[in-house]
Amino acid sequence: MKFLFASDLHGDLAAARALLEAFERERATRLVLLGDLLYHGPRNDLPSAYDPKGVMALLNSHKEIILAVRGNCDTEVDQMVLDFPILADYAVLSLPNGGLAYLTHGHRYNEETPPPMTARDVLIHGHTHVAGVTSCRTGQPCLNPGSVSMPKGNTSPCYMVFEEGRFSIRRLRNGSEFCNLGI
Repeated sequence: MKFLFASDLHGDLAAARALLEAFERERATRLVLLGDLLYHGPRNDLPSAYDPKGVMALLNSHKEIILAVRGNCDTEVDQMVLDFPILADYAVLSLPNGGLAYLTHGHRYNEETPPPMTARDVLIHGHTHVAGVTSCRTGQPCLNPGSVSMPKGNTSPCYMVFEEGRFSIRRLRNGSEFCNLGI
């Protein structure tokens, strides 16, 4: 099974379309969205292609492949218009090494405040809009696919793929690799 992870769409329809094109290009099985899907948030400028209703319709048309967690900009009103669950603070996936991947947005659980984890676990979150691999304060890998719509920290719009025990962060427009981590 091949997972594609993305975060921080913030209502940007062009970014959402590019993400689904990447999903098809990658031949992924599941799209994992790490929050902040429709609303841009009070600290962010409007994305150039801001169209929350368009993003809603596009994501709803792919509801059967989406696994999502709640971001700090996602609300119960958003859940009312989306046809897939988005209000969980975190989700977990089993990894081939016997560990778990904790999936969350990052505003609650992150490098400094990780959930309880074993040595074989990884934390995957968005929120910062900065793609990369770091370590939790407890030593486990912490992966961030960045933002597909509003990247920060001089990074490109990115997403992350997990397949055959390897995480790979890739640039949204062409799929070129940004960094990777094997488990």
